[in-house]
Amino acid sequence: MFGIQHYSDFVLAIIVFQLVPGPGILNILGATAQGGVRAGLGAVAGTLTGDLMYMVAAMLGLAAVLAAYPLAFAAMRWAGIAYLVWIGANMLLSREREAGAGRTGSTDPWGHVRRALAISLSNPKVILFFLAFFPIFMRPDSHAATLALMAVHVTLLSCAYQVVVVLAGNATAKRLARIPGVRKLAKRLAGLALVGFGVRLALDRR
Repeated sequence: MFGIQHYSDFVLAIIVFQLVPGPGILNILGATAQGGVRAGLGAVAGTLTGDLMYMVAAMLGLAAVLAAYPLAFAAMRWAGIAYLVWIGANMLLSREREAGAGRTGSTDPWGHVRRALAISLSNPKVILFFLAFFPIFMRPDSHAATLALMAVHVTLLSCAYQVVVVLAGNATAKRLARIPGVRKLAKRLAGLALVGFGVRLALDRR
């Protein structure tokens, strides 16, 4: 279908990859907990924009450029790792203003768009992933537009899943908000997860 071979497997693979929690999903959940649905959707927009930029870059052959210049690849990788650890450390060390604060100051969706975009772009290996992933499901006689259609599939399915994450996360956050200290605990756990993800990337020498 659309020049994509094993179409059902292609769609299933996208869904499976979405179900694996990464820094993008953690950030979306954190944004939703802090600022509600608007903030969560802002984080979704930033995450999708970053992924789309990497898909376009993969299609344009930027992955080949990064492979030819390993120092540039390493610099982007370490900058991304440092940013993830910095965000996570801030979440761990920041002091929460509980009384009457609610979600004030965290509801600006554009702030969450910018942060999610930065987190999405923090792992340049995503370019190589798309460069390796797309050819698996392309027919030898596929049209040039097939890559664009595959990118649309990834974007739409990712968007649907992430919106569900926001809505479910917001409903859960409202219920948990009645429990004293749960927001602070959730923020600390999200920060710890981001730091852990950054450390794992740093230790990954592949």
